[in-house]
Amino acid sequence: MGRQVASRIPVTAAVLAGGRSLRMGIDKTLLSVEGEPLVVRVTESVGDVCAHTVIVTNRPEALEEIDLPAGVRVLQDTVAYQGPLGGLATALEQSEDEWVLAVAADMPWLRPELVRALWDARDGAQVVIPVSSKGAEPLLALYHVSCLPAARAVLESGRRRLIAMLPSLKVVEVPVESLRDVDPELRSLVNVNTPEELADVRANSPISAREESSAVRLSVIEVGTRRTRGMPSERPVTVMLNDVEIATIQATPADLEEMAVGFLMSEGLITRRDALGAVDVDHKRGHVYVASEESVPEDFRYRERYVTAGCGKGITFASVAHASGIEPVVSDMTISSRTLYGLMGQMARLATAYRDTGGMQSCALACDGVVTIMREDVGRHNALDKVLGRAWLDGTDTTGCVLLTTGRVSYEMAVKAAKARIPVVVSRTAVTDLAADIGARVGISIVGYARGGKLVVYTHPERIIDEEDEDS
Repeated sequence: MGRQVASRIPVTAAVLAGGRSLRMGIDKTLLSVEGEPLVVRVTESVGDVCAHTVIVTNRPEALEEIDLPAGVRVLQDTVAYQGPLGGLATALEQSEDEWVLAVAADMPWLRPELVRALWDARDGAQVVIPVSSKGAEPLLALYHVSCLPAARAVLESGRRRLIAMLPSLKVVEVPVESLRDVDPELRSLVNVNTPEELADVRANSPISAREESSAVRLSVIEVGTRRTRGMPSERPVTVMLNDVEIATIQATPADLEEMAVGFLMSEGLITRRDALGAVDVDHKRGHVYVASEESVPEDFRYRERYVTAGCGKGITFASVAHASGIEPVVSDMTISSRTLYGLMGQMARLATAYRDTGGMQSCALACDGVVTIMREDVGRHNALDKVLGRAWLDGTDTTGCVLLTTGRVSYEMAVKAAKARIPVVVSRTAVTDLAADIGARVGISIVGYARGGKLVVYTHPERIIDEEDEDS
């Protein structure tokens, strides 16, 4: 039975489902909570209180098989990959009402009563926005259609943050504490941005124990132990840059946005962080769409490439000749062998997928003696691209960091590290002769067989201090 509510307010609810999910690695708006995709839950909630509802997305075809509530329109962003601000501008342009409610598509507990409370707080404003101690909540706020010029001006300036347009508008700030009358626990403000947050939401769902997955689940029983064991997962993932197909990679389907960015960055196809528009994962089709102001080389428009997850990776666009054009990695960094053993141990403890499934490779970035980024994949190159992609997106200064890997360091791994300006690379296993040659030429210390209390330093040993020397 449908929920009984008061008459709807004259607002067009714009559910922003652009698909950008740098931390989830999938299109999170299609994830299920209590048997419903997140985007459906949100549209149902706002539909109870708003006169009209639209979903604004970069990829409307991803919603084709979703059973949306009757009357919900799906709008494609006027200009793709401009983030939530671009989605709001599209909604303001096509709104059927004078007011637009911007709401994220990943808010599973949104209460219609809270939306009505924001409506009642307008008081002649152009924007009505909840504010907490953490700042404004622009993805659960009301915007008058007169905000459109300000939104366009911010987009034209190259910025994409919703709050960037607020200084030029008349804004009513609503303290979130005042909203507890209609939402005592303020659950309406909960977003699902990470796998951990999704697990918390599902755990707090009253029917979580009854929710069933439509995916086929395989289980491997180890003979003699009867202990269930997962299986490593790999899927074909196609990386698109500005709608040009760059490569299809066999990879573990997690952290795909990071992998795509790391792959494109390490292959030299994207170089400027400020030129990046957005990253959009279509998990269903196995596509990652990257938008950048940097153009795609013309020859990439006419070649198809397939990259396997195997030890040879199939192809890489980097070549031995590329190493000659890399600026030397200059660093006065030193690190003890004892610290390197400790970092390898940190990476191993974080490798949950390996413990669950086996057959996975790990890569990690360690800065100031602490592992700050760790990723896993069936392919060692993919795990490295995920780490480099996360570091590049975060603007991490890697010039004083250590790159750790469980896999063999081959020449293309060394080239990727050099392009990221990482001075020390450490592997649990072997280093190829060509990787060592590149490391020697570009100034990288490459270490292999870091296990069992031993290690082999192949290049630039001056950075690696023996633990006895350190203690003396």
